[in-house]
Amino acid sequence: MGITEPAVDRYLEDLLPERDAVLQEMEALARERRIPIIGPVVGRFVYQLIRLVKARNIFEMGSAIGYSTIWMARAAGEGATVYYTDSDPANARLARGFFERADVVERIRILEGDALELLQRTPGTFDVIFNDVDKKDYPQVFPLAVPRIRSGGLFLADNVLWRGQVAGPPPDETTRAIAEFNRLLYSSPDLFPSILPLRDGFAVCEKR
Repeated sequence: MGITEPAVDRYLEDLLPERDAVLQEMEALARERRIPIIGPVVGRFVYQLIRLVKARNIFEMGSAIGYSTIWMARAAGEGATVYYTDSDPANARLARGFFERADVVERIRILEGDALELLQRTPGTFDVIFNDVDKKDYPQVFPLAVPRIRSGGLFLADNVLWRGQVAGPPPDETTRAIAEFNRLLYSSPDLFPSILPLRDGFAVCEKR
């Protein structure tokens, strides 16, 4: 899935301290069932970003089994609120079990359904919104999410380089959607964006 050389990926992962049993089990499950997760290298990066902006109210759009949710909830600390969203009830059940075992369930609100609709139904502004929904929906996420982030907060998005396919003529609807999303990021007067060639491309945008 990543765009970096496999040897570089292995090197980066080999540098990491060993994760706890819950995260290791989630990583193994993701490999076995081909469940998309951000992985430990990006997980640590997201953890650091959450800490740097002192995020306490976080909305995650597309959470799967909750791997990234745990990284964010741990970074935000006690008393924080992290919204988990997924349209698959089986994923939500799995995620709740992992949240309980990781001792972060008190910080997480589990919402089932379409992430775009759930964001619109959830009141307030957020310190961080993390976009990882179906890639064809990325352009639709942009106008919904950006106004809901506080000044100085972050808009994050995964898979924005999409196996490098965004660098050439888009071969399909998904690639076109991601390319349009990236264009929106860099043309927005409300954001200061950067795309890092990490894993499959990770966008970090500061809200002005």
